[in-house]
Amino acid sequence: MTDTKDRVKVGFKLIAEAYGPVDIVEQAVRAEEAGFDFVEVSDHFHPWVSEHEHSGFAFSMLSAIAARTSSIGLATGVTCPFIRYHPAVVAQAAATTAILSGGRFTLGVGAGERLNEHVVGRGWPAVAVRHQMLRESLEIIRLLWKGGYQSYDGKHLQLEDARVFDLPDDLPAIAVAAGGPEAARLAGELGDALFVTEPEPELVAAFEGAGGSGARYAEVPLAWAPSEDAAAESARRLFRFGLTGWKVQSELPNPVNFDAATELITPDHLREQFGCGPDVERHLEIARPFAAAGYDHLALINAGPDMSGFFDFFTKELGPALRSL
Repeated sequence: MTDTKDRVKVGFKLIAEAYGPVDIVEQAVRAEEAGFDFVEVSDHFHPWVSEHEHSGFAFSMLSAIAARTSSIGLATGVTCPFIRYHPAVVAQAAATTAILSGGRFTLGVGAGERLNEHVVGRGWPAVAVRHQMLRESLEIIRLLWKGGYQSYDGKHLQLEDARVFDLPDDLPAIAVAAGGPEAARLAGELGDALFVTEPEPELVAAFEGAGGSGARYAEVPLAWAPSEDAAAESARRLFRFGLTGWKVQSELPNPVNFDAATELITPDHLREQFGCGPDVERHLEIARPFAAAGYDHLALINAGPDMSGFFDFFTKELGPALRSL
């Protein structure tokens, strides 16, 4: 038997914009039964496109998942710890989730999207400012996790005489999302793990160059269905926003804007980016570059129409093949 410390760990992306909170919890339970190592849930206020129609509160769903499961790892994928939240609230939420899950929680953080953050009326800063705010947020979270009363006076964020009273014995790992080398270096400096959506080896190099030595998470896009056409159409309906690129994804304010931006995207465009259909080898073709680039925690995004069928496919065929990577 392969040592679990040496193999790729395979996770499942809980798409909270496409499914209601009860369905998300049930999918996490099913993921544990199917043999996944971890689940990660998106932390949104708005969904991406009009077909989604959901956006449950991530930390409530994680608490319910913790109560219904026993071994599977849990993570946010990812939380923006400023603007909509204050990092003090994120520090408290993450600590409580770690306690309730028995130490199974990883806090995934990133610089966020206008889609979710503009709702509190505090504007949407330029990307350079967002990276500064992310750094200050990580410093505040780390400070509060030391225990005791803490204060912080940053350029953008402040903390006044605050204490998180309930801290777990083992603090959660922090995985920092990176779309470029600057954020990857921040992950190595102040985070415990790296989180990406593209198989870029230079991000691993930047993470490790800044002192990072922990897990390297990546989201792997696929759509399972009995036919390739059905899978590609489902991926177009549920995940076409992902083809707009990060500069668009981070800037548009509402689902109607993403509907307009993705109007001309077809199922064939999704076929190029996603593993579509029932062929294991096609899904491995999409996953291999991530493993080859040094990512050891692969979170599968299933944009297909049949979640139950996907879990059966994973247990019988895809899971064993992915672990061989």
